[in-house]
Amino acid sequence: MAEVIAGVGTSHTPAIGAAVDHGRTAEPYWQPVFAGYERAREWIADIRPDVAIIVYNDHASAFSLEVIPTFAIGVAPEFPPADEGYGPRDIPMVQGAPDLAWHIAESLILDEFDMTICNVMPVDHGLTVPLSVMFDQPEKWPCRVIPLHVNMIQYPPPTGARCYKLGQAIRRAVESFDEDLKVAVFGTGGMSHQLQGERAGLTNPEFDAHFLDHLGPDPKRLTALSHTDYIRRAGSEGMELVMWFIMRGALAEKVREVHRHYHIAASNTSVGLIIYENA
Repeated sequence: MAEVIAGVGTSHTPAIGAAVDHGRTAEPYWQPVFAGYERAREWIADIRPDVAIIVYNDHASAFSLEVIPTFAIGVAPEFPPADEGYGPRDIPMVQGAPDLAWHIAESLILDEFDMTICNVMPVDHGLTVPLSVMFDQPEKWPCRVIPLHVNMIQYPPPTGARCYKLGQAIRRAVESFDEDLKVAVFGTGGMSHQLQGERAGLTNPEFDAHFLDHLGPDPKRLTALSHTDYIRRAGSEGMELVMWFIMRGALAEKVREVHRHYHIAASNTSVGLIIYENA
């Protein structure tokens, strides 16, 4: 059967992708960020997942304010990099896993999660930057990808508790798929940051550390955080951290932390990375 073997929580800051694309990762500003990715890249090269389910929020690339799905899953054979206003990133085409994706979609809907199914879905920096974080600049991405979009643009987004339950349902779906596959789940977005208003540029390393400390051993404690808690403590965009609960819910109850990296600031955000394996 298929198996969820590991989870990755990572920021998807667009400037990280630009630094990779334009060969700036060794510059003094960016070197501390990318130094923390070296261990993660070694680790994922060792475990070699067949499929990565990447949980992210679309930034008005595949969806607009005309149609706003709370949860959407991509079932296509491939997903092109989106043009976010400055042309698509010069990166490999994202290859899908349609058989597994359709199985997960059916399982989740029968498990009472109302998924939007996408047969066409350009993917923006929310998904492609995590691929660059973990795999750098390959000629071809070394695993297939299932995009799983979560609404973080239009209020109300889902709660952390709902996202955690969705992760548990994804684990059940993967384990019921009759093919030997190693699956990694990425939860992306965050950490603390705010992009507009009087608090633009806000970061909160104390909140971020608290989140990273408890996500592995005690995730349900964190799921009690409300939307208002995130906005007050982590900024308006810090609420993206609820997507990390989908990753955590897809793992076993007990996990082992493999690697942690935190840097402040990259662009105008706190950047975090954490890796788990099932204990």
